[in-house]
Amino acid sequence: MGYLVSGSTLLFVSVLLCLSRVLYSIWWKPRQLQKFFKDQGVVGPPYKLLYGSLKDNAALIQEALSKPMEFSHKILPRISPFIHHTVETYGKVSLIWQGTQPRVIILDPEMIKEILSSKFDQFQKPISNPVTKLLATGLLDCTGEKWAKHRKILNPAFHLEKIKGMLPDFHTSCMELICKWDNLAGTQEGSCEVDVWHEFQNLTGDVISRSAFGSNYSEGSPIFKLQSELAKLVAKAISSPYFPGLQYLPTKDNLRRKKISNEMSAFISSIIEKKEKAMKLGKAPQGDLLSLLLKSNLKEFQKGGSSKAITTKEVIEECKSFYFAGHVTTLILLTWTMVLLSMHPLWQNCARDEVLQIFGKNKPEFDDLSHLKIVNMILHEVLRLYPPVILLVRTTYKEVRVGKVTFPPGVELALPALFLHHDKELWGEDAEEFNPERFIGGVSKAAKYQTSFIPFGWGPRTCLGQNFALIEAKLALSMILQQFSFELSPFYVHAPSSVLTLQPQYGAQVILHKL
Repeated sequence: MGYLVSGSTLLFVSVLLCLSRVLYSIWWKPRQLQKFFKDQGVVGPPYKLLYGSLKDNAALIQEALSKPMEFSHKILPRISPFIHHTVETYGKVSLIWQGTQPRVIILDPEMIKEILSSKFDQFQKPISNPVTKLLATGLLDCTGEKWAKHRKILNPAFHLEKIKGMLPDFHTSCMELICKWDNLAGTQEGSCEVDVWHEFQNLTGDVISRSAFGSNYSEGSPIFKLQSELAKLVAKAISSPYFPGLQYLPTKDNLRRKKISNEMSAFISSIIEKKEKAMKLGKAPQGDLLSLLLKSNLKEFQKGGSSKAITTKEVIEECKSFYFAGHVTTLILLTWTMVLLSMHPLWQNCARDEVLQIFGKNKPEFDDLSHLKIVNMILHEVLRLYPPVILLVRTTYKEVRVGKVTFPPGVELALPALFLHHDKELWGEDAEEFNPERFIGGVSKAAKYQTSFIPFGWGPRTCLGQNFALIEAKLALSMILQQFSFELSPFYVHAPSSVLTLQPQYGAQVILHKL
């Protein structure tokens, strides 16, 4: 009988401890943190049990995306209505809640400089929702010594001279697109309508397949389709409260996410195996990103063993990042550039005049791409108004002071690039207008603070593929401008939306005219 009583008591105590931990996590701790930040002048919408700000955020986004907007670049209320309302109401340093996770919005350029540059090693990438890791990890997700090791191994693949060697692959992919459009327009009296969002998916997919893996779009196509589906499933997961272990439950979405991730890894693993075999036989191209990565990794292994190199699994994750970031970034940049140059035909004409003056109708060469001043200004202005990634997030792993605010461990810091880029205090009263001339003196002189413009991040963790994306975009845009003028289709609906990245909700239909 005594054993039964002891067992019941133990069970009761265990249940009580579990309940107290849950209560602490979902009620007591958030309220304590809310008071901690309020005492420092950092406030925001009140914490709501379990969901925090997620339900309000989802409802506002659903309402915003239910209707298109006018042809303007005042997109903040549509893309991030909850953050827009919070910043307008509570200021540029304010507190919101990702479920039970505190997230501080920061739009102060000096604080952002500390976070991304001088104190970058005191922050980590967010780890609250493991589902996001299924999409791409690698360098994008590494911190500390692991990040330094991955960066060192990847760096050689992204030197300008290496990218210069990839230009023939860029040109081949672009030429195939131009010929396709030329034939299409030729059957329709010199004009045709295309959805450039769809067209550039194929183009940038072909470019990344050729330049990263020495293959082509047909080989990479299954991976792109899987990544597109996975991105939507990951975005869905991010908008819901996260609790440890949820990703292991056999729900429909969890099972599908896991299956997609495994299929992607299997596809990429087979590509790596083929590449390694071909390299050993001396039959593989040596200038693609994967070859350069494998050679750099082998070099580090020969110098210091496995501790200096990255594993096969890590190589696969870096390849996932190549496919995702390398494909999506340029896709979005080119799509919005075509849309904005259609909206602003005078700038389209200026860009074309510059391209024809430098290249004529000839094949654009690498060294001459740097002479495209107007094209460069336009691309930067597009990145300012429509950055591919609208939000950077960092997490504190220890107490740290930034500016006048002290952050305890486990707090997310949200740096909304889109809001920085549209801030009138930083860019002037025309901040929500398309004005490439603001970049006439270069990026460093375009705004009051250099950290006002962060489409590729900032500081030591600046995106390694920045030059890759910009050179690809310059070449593609130059070749299009050589052959076509373009305008928005009557069927185009201006409806920017965010599905992890900034995309046109209903596509981007333009009418091409052969020159």
